[in-house]
Amino acid sequence: MIHRPLMRLAGTIRGLLLASSAISILTTGAIVAQMLWLSRIIHNVFMEGASLSDVRIPLLYLLGTIVARTLSIGISQSVNQRGAIRIKTALRRRLLDKLFGAGPAMIQHERTGELASTLTDGLEKIDAYFSRYFPRALHVMIAPPCIAIVVFAMDPLSGAILLFTGPLIPVFMWLIGGMAEKRTQKQWTAMSRMSAHFLDVLQGLTTLKLFGRSKEQEQEIRRISNRYRLTTMGVLKIAFLSGLVLELAASLSTAIVAVQIGVRLVEGHIPFQLGLFVLLLAPEFYLPFRQLGTEHHAAMEGTAAADRVFEILRMPTLSSPTHPIAPPPTPFDLRLLQVSFAYPGRPEPALNDISTTFRHGEITALIGPSGSGKSTLFHLLCRYLDPESGAIHAGDTDLQDIDRTTWRRLLAVVPQHPSLFHGTVLDNLRMAKPDATLDEVREMAQLAEAHDFITRLPDGYETSLGEQAWRLSGGERQRLAVARAFLKNAPILLMDEPGANLDPESEEKLARAFERLARDRTVIVIAHRLRTIYRADRMVVLDQGRVVEEGTHNELLNQNGAYARLLKGDV
Repeated sequence: MIHRPLMRLAGTIRGLLLASSAISILTTGAIVAQMLWLSRIIHNVFMEGASLSDVRIPLLYLLGTIVARTLSIGISQSVNQRGAIRIKTALRRRLLDKLFGAGPAMIQHERTGELASTLTDGLEKIDAYFSRYFPRALHVMIAPPCIAIVVFAMDPLSGAILLFTGPLIPVFMWLIGGMAEKRTQKQWTAMSRMSAHFLDVLQGLTTLKLFGRSKEQEQEIRRISNRYRLTTMGVLKIAFLSGLVLELAASLSTAIVAVQIGVRLVEGHIPFQLGLFVLLLAPEFYLPFRQLGTEHHAAMEGTAAADRVFEILRMPTLSSPTHPIAPPPTPFDLRLLQVSFAYPGRPEPALNDISTTFRHGEITALIGPSGSGKSTLFHLLCRYLDPESGAIHAGDTDLQDIDRTTWRRLLAVVPQHPSLFHGTVLDNLRMAKPDATLDEVREMAQLAEAHDFITRLPDGYETSLGEQAWRLSGGERQRLAVARAFLKNAPILLMDEPGANLDPESEEKLARAFERLARDRTVIVIAHRLRTIYRADRMVVLDQGRVVEEGTHNELLNQNGAYARLLKGDV
């Protein structure tokens, strides 16, 4: 089963492939020598009455061929496994680079559980393809032809039988493989969906319990699992059928060779040693085909997983500048020049010809109804997306000419739903500044009103937060995210309603901390609450992907336009 993208990957380990091919040739040579010495020893003992001392040297040669064959098989397995590991490691690195390069905005339509399944189980299936199936296929291209040539040179009739019956086995494999390919693809799809659904259920278990829908999800998981079981059993049925057909074909072919040799021996048309030698080689001729058949299922699973892997690798990624330049020295303003962006599959653009300026030293509030383009603009500023048209300038420098990693060092971000990882409080805070001292971390935590609740945790700053920071409330998670942004001390601060999940007293304290932090910085806030809006120096009002108004609070109120209507609707 040839999969062209996987074959291109095999080209990256050309040295190991050449080594595997050479070892396969040596293994074939050891097999031929082993059967030659075995047939000679049997002939000498049974036909010529040789004693043990007479065949002592041939027995040593036979032992040497057995040792050589065993060692070559072991070395071959080691080389093949090393090549598979190298390919799997490179492929995993490419997948991670692709996902990280695409960014959160590009992969938000993907299911987390399905991606995790591809990165783990999918790559293991590809490992089996290269460590088991591909070496067998390579050995089939070397061993049977070599054995057939040797047999044909010594006994043309037997060689002709081998050359005629040998290709029939790959034909049977191809015919049966055509039936199994679609079922194997369905099996992989069913497993990926099951993984994704199971993760969704685990993450939403609290909500399911609250709404009394957990029993229904149990039934759904049972239904999906049963579908996967039935699909897997269907694939295994074909796999077992394939094994039966290959064994039957190999056994019948070997029987044909044995019968014609037996008849010719009785009639005296072939010497005993030659007939025995050919008869011993015949099973070795068909053995690589049988071994390849047993790994055919691994090949189908590997190609099914590879289709999904290469689908991810074909995902569009953000372009990188060929010759990146350094960002301008701070301070600088951020200017949007006729920026437009549309998501694939959506009829209307998320942003349409937006032009505005975020000035250094100002707090600018992005305001607008849901779907107006605030989050898309946020992603553009973080370089998770690039404009389809127009440009974003930092000072006089186009953002697309700046390396993303370099640009993001200038950003501190406080999302509405911050991500905290399985680790200690200190580890999560130091993500913003790995070399920060404990005193620096404590100072920023105090500014963010987080120090008091941290000290009440079992181990203070060394407390493990657990998965998704289950120890903390929503407000506590938010304050840790704010402390992390404070610690980074970046010239540009992007926030998505930082006061969310906070009580009024904590929000007031945090607002005073923000006023200190915002000095000499460019601050952009997606604002949902009146408290946040009133503290901003300037408002940019978005509606249907366009800037419809911008100015100060009083200026926009006097216009009695979209901003005033939003306030009356209690943003």
